[in-house]
Amino acid sequence: MIEKYGRVGLLYGGTSSEREVSLMSGAAIDKALQNLGIDVVAIDAGENLLQELPDYQLDRVFIALHGVGGEDGTLQGALEYLNLPYTGSGVLASALAMDKLRCKQMWQGMGLPTTDFALLDADCDWAGILQGLGGAVMVKPACEGSSIGMSRAATAEQLQQAWRDAAAIDTEQVAVIAEPLLPGPEYTVAILDGQVLPSIRIESNAEFYDYQAKYFSDQTQYLCPSELSEPREQALQALCMQAFDSVGCRGWGRVDVMVDSRGDFQLLEVNTVPGMTSHSLVPMAAKAAGLSFEQLVEKVLEVSL
Repeated sequence: MIEKYGRVGLLYGGTSSEREVSLMSGAAIDKALQNLGIDVVAIDAGENLLQELPDYQLDRVFIALHGVGGEDGTLQGALEYLNLPYTGSGVLASALAMDKLRCKQMWQGMGLPTTDFALLDADCDWAGILQGLGGAVMVKPACEGSSIGMSRAATAEQLQQAWRDAAAIDTEQVAVIAEPLLPGPEYTVAILDGQVLPSIRIESNAEFYDYQAKYFSDQTQYLCPSELSEPREQALQALCMQAFDSVGCRGWGRVDVMVDSRGDFQLLEVNTVPGMTSHSLVPMAAKAAGLSFEQLVEKVLEVSL
């Protein structure tokens, strides 16, 4: 393993709003890499990361950083400048997948199914936006993950407050969007080295599949396989692979989808550094496909070769 991969730097933790999740992902990946006999050094990525990286004498990097600074192309660009191979998608794909606004604009231009949306600001016609999007919406920061800053709104007052809450996540450059509230169900599809893994249906008893439901609740139910008919499963997998490829992703990732009132799949987003915690979805899909957690981790690392 050491001869094959050399010294692997596992970057986790970081400074984004998803630090807590990244710490959990990093701990699980670190244990798996050690079990595989790989020479790994776990690095909690702080503000001086780029100055410190050369001291570790790494041969490649396993990225387990979620959110801004680790998943949005900035780290990927720095690693390319340092000539360090890394796991997952490249600079452009990482940046585009992280930006839900521009990703949706691209999908709409390509004719891929994704809901209409409105870009929110302080001068919005709140009632008009609600009416245009069907009367109930989901509000989200365009460049955050793990459902951070998301909330539902069904009145003009709720929509304005939801915008304030989402905008407060990043007051410098945040974009906030509103999308029609979809009835569901919600599905997620993992992709690993060109292979589409079995879809997962998510059933949450929370108001929506929020941060608590994703990472800590034992009440959230996951069905894998998702019990779709074979034609529907094939259609969902094909759509998710198309979405993944359209962004230019590589290596591994996860595509999130919901079903609208007509029963059609609607693309939500692509995750280029999915969670790897005890509640995470990619390990669940990999298990359904016959892969252990260690095999999954090694496959992600292997693609970086």
